[in-house]
Amino acid sequence: MTHSHAVAWIDHREAHIIHFSPEAAEAAAVKSQAPHRHLHHKSGAAGAGRDKPDSAYLSGVASALADANEILIVGPAGAKLDLMHFLKTHRTEVAKKVMGVETVDHPTEGELLKFARKYFTAADRMLSNSAKPVA
Repeated sequence: MTHSHAVAWIDHREAHIIHFSPEAAEAAAVKSQAPHRHLHHKSGAAGAGRDKPDSAYLSGVASALADANEILIVGPAGAKLDLMHFLKTHRTEVAKKVMGVETVDHPTEGELLKFARKYFTAADRMLSNSAKPVA
């Protein structure tokens, strides 16, 4: 893949990944094979009321992101944080490429790409400004 950036929108059932450059974009999807369950617990009971993350699914998402130079992870709920924790624990080489984790509801592919391009443009401006000496 010749694209330098990637954005991954993730929930507990599927991830939509777009690798992109200023000129082009390429989309892919990774789906969880395990059913996601919302667990409920009584007040005062032990446990967090959450099912364990699907490590095979998260590993597939990590593999789909591995070729990118810079990564943005987005999503509506805790799956984005589960992915980040998985990357830090099991795929540190991919975790080092993550530039940000943001909350984004359920965008279309076009909206997701627009959001990611805007995010990386702003990040690039901040990095180039921080490299300038302060007068």
